[in-house]
Amino acid sequence: MKNTLAWGLLFMSCSAQQGLVSTEQANTEQSSHKHFIVQRNIMIPMSDGIQLATDIYIPAENGKAVNQKLPLLLQRTPYGKTAERFKPSIDLLTKRGYIVAMQDLRGRYDSEGDFTKYSSLEAPDGAATVEYLSKLPITTGNIGMYGTSYAAHTQADASKLNPSGLAAMILNMGGMTNAWDHAVRQGGAFELGRELSWAFRQIPAEIKDPVIQQHFEIETLNDWYQAWPFRKGLNPLSIAPNYEDYILDELTNTDYDDFWKRIGINWVEYFDQTADVPMVHVGGWYDIFLRGTIQNFQELKNRHLTPKWLIIGPWTHGGNHKTFAGDVDFGASAAIPDFRTSYLADWFDYLLKDERVDRLPKQPIQLFVMGTGNGSKTKNGKLNHGGYWIESHVWPLENTDATTLYLNHNGLLLEEQSDQSQPSTTYTFDPKHPVPTLGGNVSARVKDGAYNQRERADFFGSQPPYLPLRSRADVLVFQTEPLEEDIQIIGPISVKLFCSSTGTDTDFTVKLVDVYPPSQDFPGGFDMNLTDGIVRLSYQNGRTTRELIEPHKIYEVEINPFPTANVFKKGHRIRVDISSSNFPRWDVNPNTGEPLGKHRRSITVDNTIYHSEEYPSQIVLPVVPYK
Repeated sequence: MKNTLAWGLLFMSCSAQQGLVSTEQANTEQSSHKHFIVQRNIMIPMSDGIQLATDIYIPAENGKAVNQKLPLLLQRTPYGKTAERFKPSIDLLTKRGYIVAMQDLRGRYDSEGDFTKYSSLEAPDGAATVEYLSKLPITTGNIGMYGTSYAAHTQADASKLNPSGLAAMILNMGGMTNAWDHAVRQGGAFELGRELSWAFRQIPAEIKDPVIQQHFEIETLNDWYQAWPFRKGLNPLSIAPNYEDYILDELTNTDYDDFWKRIGINWVEYFDQTADVPMVHVGGWYDIFLRGTIQNFQELKNRHLTPKWLIIGPWTHGGNHKTFAGDVDFGASAAIPDFRTSYLADWFDYLLKDERVDRLPKQPIQLFVMGTGNGSKTKNGKLNHGGYWIESHVWPLENTDATTLYLNHNGLLLEEQSDQSQPSTTYTFDPKHPVPTLGGNVSARVKDGAYNQRERADFFGSQPPYLPLRSRADVLVFQTEPLEEDIQIIGPISVKLFCSSTGTDTDFTVKLVDVYPPSQDFPGGFDMNLTDGIVRLSYQNGRTTRELIEPHKIYEVEINPFPTANVFKKGHRIRVDISSSNFPRWDVNPNTGEPLGKHRRSITVDNTIYHSEEYPSQIVLPVVPYK
């Protein structure tokens, strides 16, 4: 009742150009800026009595609130609603005629309650907030939601309950389809680097306690990677039990069960009940949520009447404004510098006001195809890989040719199987000496993006003399001869392996690489990673329940790295690297068959890849004609 009365007074005060603070809501404060008037810490009640702190920015002229009903744009964030990086978008959106609402999630900053990452309460919290705001007399009743990463997840969560008033969504690099399949786990493995580094960063940022600050200055993430897996109460996260609990729950709940079907970390189970509203799904070829971004677009487009869009650039997580990802530059056209300001406003002008500008895509799908650059070194020391934008009305593209390349015993990738004098290749996998992560689809404090696949000092796990990964005995390399013409691939990747192990469980990893020949700028060439994937053999072929393997038995497994789009230029090679680790992106399989996340031992195993007529290991690439 207190909030309702406050908003009634707020609406009247806007009309009368008076103060916005109500005596009924003493915890709020008002301030005025050139383009907006803001009322801070409006406490919106949830069904369980918890109140969520929300700042409301109302467009103003000459320091006075405009006297008309306007659409409202909502962002729900765990990172602090007053963070400096949100200010440019708030200023621009209010200038463009939108009320903006910024809300701290439950248990974060000024909001009440307890925070848990990917909590199932985010869906009802988000839906209740949308419905509350849509009923305010200062709005048109139409609510648009927007945000990146976690603020995209919160949009997805709210939409799963189909709240009244929700009118449009722009989900930038978030809204995962199924956390068991990507972003938290993948192929049975745990996304260790991303999840653990997020917790290490957020605890001291959220809990303003000098003891905790000092604690996380002393205990560094890289040191504690070596003590994985954590045991409850015996690690740095124990100082914040809510963080420790969700990390250990994600680690030890390894089967796809009710834990992973919860509304806060799953959209697959809720597609049919999701609000049918226009949505823009934005992803990056090097983003941790890429697989989900594409699947969400496809699944909802097929179910709904309202339009859906898919935009994918050559970006890392949240890197829409950059021309580069890692150590590779894609040219000026790759970036959308005003993505979080004018570009965002242009989309909402179209979605909520039916005002379209030419810069928006003409077709539902807009993709950046990487490649076509000259391979020189930019002034910033990056590889000039280049690329260009295309549009399509379908995914995968209509003229895609699924081209199979077979692994050959002599390290070649061939379009046809050849005589196999050596039908298999065996390597030793030592969990204590994993292959280090050198870029890829990661986030948080793990370096993401495209890098030369050569160890170096600033990547965890790299060791002198910092040789290329291809030199390791536990990395199998299969590559084409230098290409005689440009080859363009756009779409999903599939790798079929016939494999075995001397252990009762193990992992197999794959990585697709664009191999540059030596040049004056890069005398050793440049092995550019495009996409990668993993399978824990006890979860082979998407198995949702763990089942240990039989040592020496040959298994057929399919690994689906994230889709990509790239032009392999004439003279380059297409390469596939196969190994059994990619650390710390994914946790390392101890090979013992013990319960995952609870093991204390690890053993060395021999892993074998078969490449014969009987067991034709292969990669299937989506080749699209290149003009």
